[in-house]
Amino acid sequence: MTTSSKVAVIGLGNIGQAVAGNLSKSNTSFIAADRNLEKAKELSEKWNAEPSDIPGAVKNADILVLAIPFGTISGFMKDYSADLEGKIIVDPSNPIAPAESGGFKKVIGENESAGEINASYLPHGAKLVKALGTLGAETLSNAAYQSPEKAVLFYATDDTSIDPQVEKLIHDTGYDALRVGGIDQSIRIEVFGDLHEFGALGKLVTLSEAKQKI
Repeated sequence: MTTSSKVAVIGLGNIGQAVAGNLSKSNTSFIAADRNLEKAKELSEKWNAEPSDIPGAVKNADILVLAIPFGTISGFMKDYSADLEGKIIVDPSNPIAPAESGGFKKVIGENESAGEINASYLPHGAKLVKALGTLGAETLSNAAYQSPEKAVLFYATDDTSIDPQVEKLIHDTGYDALRVGGIDQSIRIEVFGDLHEFGALGKLVTLSEAKQKI
């Protein structure tokens, strides 16, 4: 991330607030955006962030943390396609919904991933990275900046040229970063995947532990 890069957290639900709160601890300058502008303004005071509506955040930021529900991402990509060229879109979404028997269920095919589906909607010139969604919101907030070794957040992207920006963003949220491969590896770092807190991994891991799992 260059010194001129601007991060926007778009959508201030549980994940968005966790990411924003972690960024604020590192004194990172960022935009906090929500469809409810009053909510964005109120929370931005706590984080010392720049409040914005969503159109303004899309236009003014270089890196967009898209903390909105999986089912709304295709519409977002379509609505803002003209403004997304050259942007890095960070996708923490998980394709799940409450299950009738309790817990959660996938809302896409067992072998499908949100990352690959969302990549198919990507406007020309935009770059997608699956990141910041490998932990639940509570853990994401509480485990940031742990010591003596930070916990890991995994990420996946087809464009290795953005690895430095992605890894700096993850570091600025209080975690070590580890790339697992291209977008076709997204399923591993989504809910029920082998590298997700709510999957086979089932816990926080440090960088040295994580490298043994890749």
